[in-house]
Amino acid sequence: MTTPQNPEPQFSAPQPGGPHHEAPQYAASQPYPGAQYGAPHYGAPNYGAPQYGAPLPPVEPPKKKRKWPWVMGGIFVVLIVIAALSGGGSGDSTDASAADGGPTATNAAADAPTAVNKPKSDDVAAMNAPVRDGKFEFVVTGVEKGLASVGDNPYLTAKPQGQFVIVSMTVRNIGDRPQGFSPSNQKLLDAQGRSFESDTSAQIALDSDTTDVAVWDNINPGNAVQVRVVYDMPADAVPAVVEVHDSMFSGGEKVSLT
Repeated sequence: MTTPQNPEPQFSAPQPGGPHHEAPQYAASQPYPGAQYGAPHYGAPNYGAPQYGAPLPPVEPPKKKRKWPWVMGGIFVVLIVIAALSGGGSGDSTDASAADGGPTATNAAADAPTAVNKPKSDDVAAMNAPVRDGKFEFVVTGVEKGLASVGDNPYLTAKPQGQFVIVSMTVRNIGDRPQGFSPSNQKLLDAQGRSFESDTSAQIALDSDTTDVAVWDNINPGNAVQVRVVYDMPADAVPAVVEVHDSMFSGGEKVSLT
């Protein structure tokens, strides 16, 4: 019988203590078969060591230093220095002026030019004397007392509660532009110091031939108008002073009616 040329190898079981009893050892530097760089490694994670491809932790920006406390402190110091210099300079100049006999505040006030003399509100002018208030010049020409009615038209005749008092005056515009005038701005004071306003209905009832302005009108520059202002006063009241006004907001000037 012929023996086969390539007999199959015979394997024998490893014997205890033999060369094949221990598990195969692999080198530490040798990767596992089929392992690629960057492939995940199974096992316990290595904390603290950066992983390739992992996001880096955010970096906090450096904190800015606040400058405003220093700026405010510098401004405060500058203000203190300026105040100290100003106070010292003014005191020295004042003392020097006083020592040299220079002008003081009292002397300066005495040497100042006086204002143009203007009648005070307490001063009372006489009738037929011109007085000025604002843009108007007034001349009070007369007063009528104890009137029981005004108006020539029987349908427009006005009757007073007490007595009608009419104050006649000339009003001239001394300004450079038209100025509105109203009899209602002119006040009448009696002997007891009581103030009276004009009677509008009586103003309208007056004959138009005797007055140029009944209620209100513009007076052009340089023009003059004749005005009669009617007041309703108690029968026993005595008209004493008329207070003429450029407008309801002006200071006014007083003219005596006695």
